Amino acid sequence: MQNNSLIHPLALVDPAAQIDPSVRVGPFTTIGPNVKIGANTIIDSNCNIAGHTTIGEGNRFYSFAAIGCEPQDKKYAGEPTQLVIGDKNTFFQSVTVSTGTAQDSGITTVGSHNWVMAYAHIAHDCVVGDHVILANGATLAGHVHLGNHVILGGLTAVHQFCTIGAHAMAGGGSIIVQDLPPFVMCEGNRAVARAFNLEGMKRRGFTEAGMKAVKAAYKLLYRSGLAYDEAVSQITLMAESEPALKDFIDFFARSKRGIVR
Repeated sequence: MQNNSLIHPLALVDPAAQIDPSVRVGPFTTIGPNVKIGANTIIDSNCNIAGHTTIGEGNRFYSFAAIGCEPQDKKYAGEPTQLVIGDKNTFFQSVTVSTGTAQDSGITTVGSHNWVMAYAHIAHDCVVGDHVILANGATLAGHVHLGNHVILGGLTAVHQFCTIGAHAMAGGGSIIVQDLPPFVMCEGNRAVARAFNLEGMKRRGFTEAGMKAVKAAYKLLYRSGLAYDEAVSQITLMAESEPALKDFIDFFARSKRGIVR
């Protein structure tokens, strides 16, 4: 693999690494023996890609990204856990992404078309969906699950084992210690729900009926005075006839920590 003309001669690439011939690698980058990298990926200088890491096609890694790091978990004892990254993601300067741990599935998963800005951190055993934006310094603790189209503002921190539903959004500096339902916008330390993500729904082409259904679901959760279980029951019934509410059903099935209020 070191003979690939697109790999800078000052990069250190283990001969056992499986790298598509179209991958570009900058100087002073190191790539370990258990790494697989798909076509048309660009890796700038001074990156470190290690661990049992599989990277799809068309990804971009800017300088000082550390991908496939060992988990920052004292229970980790060197097990061959994994990191799996999809296609067409962008990881900016000094982003860190850890492999999984044996105490969970053993795999950290990042989907496709994600935008991970400088100094963001994705910890062990996280599951990140597609079209997610993590702004500068956003931090995911271990075992966090993010749905598709989630946006976390700069310096947001998410507590371990939290679930954040699809299309949810957190303002900069939010501290999220409970699960955040789909479409809900939160902000603050500790984060509280502010509204539902109407503008995001418009941009993503939701129907008028879908937006009205999400608004009704939001009111059931946050404005009706119903207990959580009662609101969940009503939203579940509504979801039988409105596809936009399916994300709520997936969220309710995973949510274990109570919701951001």
